[in-house]
Amino acid sequence: MSRGIRSLLESSYLLLVFGFIATPIVMIVVFSFNEDRFPGFPWAGFSLRWYEAILNEPMVIDSAINSVIVGLSTAIGATIIGFLAAYIDYRYKFTGKTAFNLMVAIPPAIPATVMGIALLAFLARIGLFGELKAVAFAHIAIASSFAMAIIRLRLSELEASIEPAAWNLGASRLQGLCFIILPYCRNALLAAFFLSFAVSFDEFMIAWFVGGMNETLPVRILNLLQGQVSPRINAIGTMVFALTFSLVVSALWLMRRKRVAH
Repeated sequence: MSRGIRSLLESSYLLLVFGFIATPIVMIVVFSFNEDRFPGFPWAGFSLRWYEAILNEPMVIDSAINSVIVGLSTAIGATIIGFLAAYIDYRYKFTGKTAFNLMVAIPPAIPATVMGIALLAFLARIGLFGELKAVAFAHIAIASSFAMAIIRLRLSELEASIEPAAWNLGASRLQGLCFIILPYCRNALLAAFFLSFAVSFDEFMIAWFVGGMNETLPVRILNLLQGQVSPRINAIGTMVFALTFSLVVSALWLMRRKRVAH
């Protein structure tokens, strides 16, 4: 088989896979602007009535505010913990380092249902079940792994002798951290922040288990689906997808962006 034909087949295969994944998302976006209550072709006409409906629904607004609060809390907490874990892994050698890295990396690998039940039992025991901060703590436990991976990847590109050289020239460890490590990791920190926010904003299973009456937006969508299928779900889904997609694209752009030397 010639290289041209093989390349064409590979491109066609990737296009089919992408189309298979993207088609449901495209349909949600398309039908969120459909005048008719029931999805179908041909279109009944362009309309923003479903967006107006969700913006006038107090429970949707409250859940969106909850998602933003939890997302920001998760992004801040996960970025801090991820940076500290990445820096410890980068700078120090100690017994149990493999176990330390495994402890940070394992939460996303645990099935969401198992993680949700375990967190439900733990948070109920310490009296945090049903509170919004319980959802934030649970999301931080998951998102910290992604934040650490991003920041550690950036730190791996930094020459290990630069920080000790600053110490030898009279800088304290705190000064080396603030004036060398943090500026170098700026883009990675922002990428970790955006990605952690996206992970939190999009997560629903654990939030459903531990949030109680404090619904996040994905949980509100799940509850809407338990009743009659409403076109409002398409509008909410489109808004959630747009925000999550923007955050992930921003994180990828920051990870790929070359640091400009001053």
